[in-house]
This record gives sequence, structure tokens and C-alpha cells, in this order.
Amino acid sequence: MNFFLTHPALLELTQLATEKGTWFNNRAIEQLFWPSLLETIIMVVLSTSITVIFAVPLGVVLAETRKGGVLSAPIFNKILGTIVNLGRAVPFIILAIIVLFVIRLIDLPGLKAIGWQAFTIALTVSAIPYFARMIESNVLAVNTGKIEAAQMMGASRTRILWGVLVREALPSIIQSITILTITLIGYSAMAPAVGAGGLGALAINYGYQRYQFDVITIVVLVILVLVQLVQMMGDMLSRLVDHR
Repeated sequence: MNFFLTHPALLELTQLATEKGTWFNNRAIEQLFWPSLLETIIMVVLSTSITVIFAVPLGVVLAETRKGGVLSAPIFNKILGTIVNLGRAVPFIILAIIVLFVIRLIDLPGLKAIGWQAFTIALTVSAIPYFARMIESNVLAVNTGKIEAAQMMGASRTRILWGVLVREALPSIIQSITILTITLIGYSAMAPAVGAGGLGALAINYGYQRYQFDVITIVVLVILVLVQLVQMMGDMLSRLVDHR
């Protein structure tokens, strides 16, 4: 069986490619474009949201457990840093295959090792160590004078971490989230390599394998629009929270 034709929606519409029609009259675009776009958006939004929830605390801990940090614990920092580096070192597609293999071994009810749900988990696992390092850099860039001022005022560690460090780094963190989201949009195009859907599956199954250049062009243009919208929104939010 063709490796890229495992997505159920694509299997049902295999016959569409034999029918004439180009651009928005192409039956593949008519039938598959909106479901594919929705799957891509869901994968990116979910993976970005979950990554932010887990990676922001992880990045703060990485920054502040270093020697001289608010939570100074150098040995723990080295161990945690090594684990994060290992996660970043594995190429995305290989890590995705490992995650899907683990999902297959666990065999949870309602979760299959194929489709956008499983690929979203793979995206998230791959993104967390990458984004944690970005948060670490954002936090380390905060002026140490503000931390010292908070300590002199008797602020607790929790208050310093979230009320000072994260708050001061928020514009940079939002820019990092913007970069993360755009990166995940690009990674989502690899979904068909592991049997998932989205715009990437539409481009590969119909644009590449069936030589329908119009499909590839439409998909690329839509991805460019998504990236531009994300960048514009990120820039706007970053300016709104920048109180400097």
C-alpha cells in the first residue's frame, strides 16, 4: 500500500484525481481543502498551547536553577539541561516515529498511532524542549537589577519568578510563541509521512504524487497567509504587553 495514502479521508477520495479540473475547480480542492485546513489549524493550535503550558515553567526552571539563580541548584540544572538537549537533538521525523510507536505500545482507548491526534502529540513532544530553551533565553535576558530590587523588598521566590521574571520577559516570550507557532505550521506539513492529514497530506497526495501543481500552489499560498497572520498577531500582542 502506498505509504502516503493511509489517511481515511484521502482513501475515500482517491478517485477524484482522475477527474478533470484545475485550481478551485479541482475536485480535490473542492472536497479536501477545508477539512485539511481545519486539521492543520487544530494540530498547530493544540500543540502550541500544550507546549506553552509545559515549556514555560520548564524554561524558567532551566534559567533559575543555574548557579546564582533564584532557585540555584547547579547539579539539577545540568541533569535537566542534558535531558532537554537530548530531546532537541533527535530529528523531528525520527522523534515523531518514536512517539507514534510508544502510542501504539500503550494502546490507549480512542487513541490510534495514526491521524492528526497522534501527530499532535508528536509535535508537542518535539516542541517542548526546543521552546523551553527559548524561554530560558528570554528569562535570562531580564535585567538582574529588577530581581535584586524584588529580593530587597522581601518578595518570595514564586513572586520573583512569575511576577518579575516572566512579567518582564513577556514581550519576548510572546515573540517566541510566535516563532514556535510558525515552526509548528511548517512541521505539520510532514504529517503525511506518518499517516496523518492536514494541508501537507493534500499537497503530497494530490500535488506531488498526481502532478497537480495547482494544488501545491494553493496549499503553499494558504500556509504563507497563515504564517503572516500569526506573525502579525504576535507582533501586535508583543507591543501591547511591552510596558517599557
